[in-house]
Amino acid sequence: MRGKIIVITGATNGIGLEAAVALAREGARVVMVGRNPDKTAAAVADVRKRSGSDAVETVLCDFSSQESIRKLAGDLRTRCARIDVLVNNAGAVHPRRTLTGERIESTFAVNHLGYFLLTNLLTDLLVKSAPARIVNVASVAHYRGTLDFDDLGFERGYQLMKAYSRSKLANVLFTRELARRLSGTGVTVNALHPGTVATGIWSAAPGWLRPVLAIAKMFMVSPEEGARRIVYLASSPEVAATTGSYFEEDRAKKPARLAADDALAARLWSESARLVGLDPAR
Repeated sequence: MRGKIIVITGATNGIGLEAAVALAREGARVVMVGRNPDKTAAAVADVRKRSGSDAVETVLCDFSSQESIRKLAGDLRTRCARIDVLVNNAGAVHPRRTLTGERIESTFAVNHLGYFLLTNLLTDLLVKSAPARIVNVASVAHYRGTLDFDDLGFERGYQLMKAYSRSKLANVLFTRELARRLSGTGVTVNALHPGTVATGIWSAAPGWLRPVLAIAKMFMVSPEEGARRIVYLASSPEVAATTGSYFEEDRAKKPARLAADDALAARLWSESARLVGLDPAR
């Protein structure tokens, strides 16, 4: 990975932070994307110290804001003559239904539309940089996901896990459709379940769920192990030509039935483009 430019979103803690450490150790130039300025600066200092590399930098972005994502894409274009790997990892969960400034349900907005908008805004740069890779951090939760285009934002019957699972199903469908669109360009795109990882993403879980999570954490993998699975898709020659797949434990696995529905993937693409103000044909 020496000399490669890798952009990692959601890079200030958990698997994003550990992936940044591992890839910086391999000699990559790592651009870490975070939301909080102080936390992001501290994370960069931590990665530089643990990796022994100074080729680590930061860009700020709030993935609940489409304006912020567009600014991020512009900042990355200014800083990076190319992007060899884009790791879409930023994510959030919400115990109660919340809306972004664009009036979109926040879990879907951050976990799916954030991936969708940023990747589309950088696609031409990634193609120019080919061979390049896109790694979308999804989840085994996508197997429980549903899509209702008449109520994508759960105006009726919001539940934290329903919203999270829907966003992760969208990640896998997006991966499938994007791989189809990028066929022949030299840019691969794959999704993965990093394992059930003991990270802070579930700190917003409702009180009744926390005792269950406390027990579950005894069986979760470490952030370092989850990050290793990201690094595998980002750098391993074994998957250099693999695209459009969903991975668990470094192996391609058959995704959920809905996640393999090409018509559903195409419809989600069109609806996502409408929600972020992009041409669905781009």
